[in-house]
Amino acid sequence: MPVIFAYIFLVCIWATTPLAIQWSNSSLTFVASISLRSLVALIVCSALLLIFRIRLVQRREDWVAFFAGMVGLYPNMLLVYWSSQFISSGLMAVILGVYPFAVGLFSLLIKKENVFNSARVLALCLALGGLVVINIEQLSLGRDGFLGVICMLASALLFAFSTVWVKSVGGSINPLRQSTGVLLLSVPAFIFTWFFVDGELPKVIDTKSLIGLSYLSIAGSVIGHTLFFYVLRHCSMVSVSLIPLITPVMALSIGAVLAKETVSVATLCGSLMVLVSLALYQGVFQLLRRKLRSAGLQLPGYTVLRKRLFLFVGKVYG
Repeated sequence: MPVIFAYIFLVCIWATTPLAIQWSNSSLTFVASISLRSLVALIVCSALLLIFRIRLVQRREDWVAFFAGMVGLYPNMLLVYWSSQFISSGLMAVILGVYPFAVGLFSLLIKKENVFNSARVLALCLALGGLVVINIEQLSLGRDGFLGVICMLASALLFAFSTVWVKSVGGSINPLRQSTGVLLLSVPAFIFTWFFVDGELPKVIDTKSLIGLSYLSIAGSVIGHTLFFYVLRHCSMVSVSLIPLITPVMALSIGAVLAKETVSVATLCGSLMVLVSLALYQGVFQLLRRKLRSAGLQLPGYTVLRKRLFLFVGKVYG
């Protein structure tokens, strides 16, 4: 499959995953939901390995890559599923927008690659400001809403750490092997957690949970994880971390249309700040300026804009 198509499919899956998680939790506890999802995905991935006659482990170092990927699934997804009980699916996607910043941080710590410059530091400050605005809104929802935001932030950090680690130790592994290996290590951990936290089999599973669980097992885990490792194998870290720039807007729209989720002014402002910071971090504005310049349009530079802003403020308060 061409990388561009894998990239597009992955963006669509990431944008719909938060709402599907909320649906799967409709009649299931969050631990039972993620455990069933992972178990079904493991069965399907194992069957695909048998059909295509692919060996799961080809060298001892593969287990390191599997464990690195596991961190992005367990305990990461437990945090995501718990948070989905208290915050909207659109807000979940927005908070995961800090993922590129975390990737940059762990790239510096693990791979000794410094991706930060003055523009990206400014973008990070703007993103943190947006998250503060979102957190102020969540405080009005109570302790659980606030903790839901904190857990989603922790999830973004864990996922970024896992991504950089996998890229460092297992970037050349077949994506289907990587997905299956990660699930093989994660499923026992999920079942063990379910046994001690919940331990009860669901008596009734409603239609919403069935739809969400089925979609997440096949599209989210089998296809989504495999496409993610495929894109990670063929693209740079910067390209991979661009995905959260696109998904929050789609997720907010999907949540508003399908789940009738309301978007408050504070959440909208905070989300806008995060999205603008992501665009700044990824150099979208510089790219747009170059495109307009090549088309014969000249935009004022940063220094000119700053002078005009000072003149405007002087006239207002002068």
